[in-house]
Amino acid sequence: MIPIRDQAQAFENWVLEGKPPKKFPLTWLYKAGRTAYAIVRDILDGHLALHAMSLVYTTLMSIVPLLALSFSVLKAMGAHHRMEPLLFQFFEPMGAQGYQVAEQVLGFVDNMRVGVLGSLGLVFLIYTVISLVQKVEGSFNMIWRVPNLRSMSQRFSNYLSVIMVGPLLMVSAMGISATVFSSAIVTRLMSMEPFGSVILMLSRFTPFFLVVLAFTFVYVFVPNTRVNVRYAFIGGLIAGVLWQTGSLVFATFVAGSTKYAAIYSSFAIGLFLLIWIYLNWMILLLGAAISFYLQHPGSIARQQYVSLSPELQEKVALVMMWMVCKPFADGKPAPRQEWLEHQLGVPGDVTRRISDKLIRGGLLNLGGANGDLLVPGRSLDMITIQDVLSVIRKDEEHIAERLPDILPQGLTDFPSADRDETFSALLRRDGADKEAVSY
Repeated sequence: MIPIRDQAQAFENWVLEGKPPKKFPLTWLYKAGRTAYAIVRDILDGHLALHAMSLVYTTLMSIVPLLALSFSVLKAMGAHHRMEPLLFQFFEPMGAQGYQVAEQVLGFVDNMRVGVLGSLGLVFLIYTVISLVQKVEGSFNMIWRVPNLRSMSQRFSNYLSVIMVGPLLMVSAMGISATVFSSAIVTRLMSMEPFGSVILMLSRFTPFFLVVLAFTFVYVFVPNTRVNVRYAFIGGLIAGVLWQTGSLVFATFVAGSTKYAAIYSSFAIGLFLLIWIYLNWMILLLGAAISFYLQHPGSIARQQYVSLSPELQEKVALVMMWMVCKPFADGKPAPRQEWLEHQLGVPGDVTRRISDKLIRGGLLNLGGANGDLLVPGRSLDMITIQDVLSVIRKDEEHIAERLPDILPQGLTDFPSADRDETFSALLRRDGADKEAVSY
C-alpha cells in the first residue's frame, strides 16, 4: 500500500506542480488530467452535491410555474404541443412512472392559466420562476468563483427573456430540423447510399445535439462572468454524453427496482423522481465545472479554495502591479483583467480578490468600454513598493483594532520594527520601560 500511496502522491504533485508539456497531444492530455483531478476533488469535497440537492428542492417548488410561464408564449402561438415530447423524453428513464409524472405536470400546467391569475398571482408566479434561475446562477457563480449575482434589473430582463424566448427557440430548432429532414432533397439523398445511412444517423442524434446546445447555452448565459464559447461547448458536449449515459443507467436501475417499489409502495415514484432530478443537476454542474477549469487552468490546486497566505498576496500584488504599470509606461494598451489571471497562473478568485483590494486602495483603476481593463490609479512616480504592501496588509474590516493593547510600540509599527529582535529582548525592554515609568 505504501508504494501505491507514494506513486499517487507523485502523480498528484506532477499534475499540480509539474511543468506542462509543449507538444500538442501531450498538452491536451495534461490539461485533461488536471481537469479530471479537479472534478474528482470537487465531487469528493461535496460542494457540487450540496448545491445539486438544494436545486432539487427548488425545482420541485418551481417546475410547474416555470413550465406555465414558458408555455404561455407557445400557447399563444399554438406551438405548445411541440414541447410536450421533450418533457416526456426527460421523464422517460423513469419508465411507466415517468409518463405518469409528465402527464400530471402537464395537467397542472394546463390548469394554471396565467391570464386569470391576477396581478398578485402573476407577480408571485414570476418571483417563483426567477428564484429558481437565481438559485442556478448562484450555483454557477460558486463554480466560476464569481462573488456577486446580477443586479435586480438584470435578473428580471435576462431571466424572463430566456424563460419566454428559450422554449420558442427550442421549438423553432425542432421545426427547422424536421423541415430539413423531410425536404425533397434530403428524401432523394436518403434513397442513395451512403447518404441514407448518414442522414438516418444524424436524425437519430438530433435530440442529443439539441441537449448539447441547450447545455452550452446555459453555460454561456447563466454565470455572471464572461465564458468562452469553445469551453462551454466542450462542457456541454461532455454533459450531454453524461446525460445520455445517465439516462440509460437510471432506466436500467428503475427497471430492476421491483424491491424498492414493494418496500416504498406509492412513494417509490417520488423517490425515483428525486434521484433523477438530483442526477440531472449533478450532470449540469459537472459540465459547468469542466468549462471553468478548461478556461481557467490556473485555478486547479490541491484545494478548491486556496488559503490567502501573506506571501502569496504580496507576491501576486507586486507581479500584478508590474504587469499593469509596464505597458502603461511603454504606451501600450492596458491589459485585460481576465488575461492577467491567465498569465499569473494562480486561481482566479485569488487574483480577483487582490486586484479588488488594489482598486479599493487607489493603486489600480478599471478602464475600457466594458470596464475590464486595469490601469494605474495614479502617477507611477507616486506608487511605491511600500504603498502596494501597505494596501495588501491593510485590515479593511478593522478586526485588528479589537486586539488587546499589550504590545510594545515598536512591535505594533510593523514596517519600521526590528525584525531580528527576539521576544526575549522585547520582554526585557518592556520590563525596563515599566520600571522606568514606575520611578
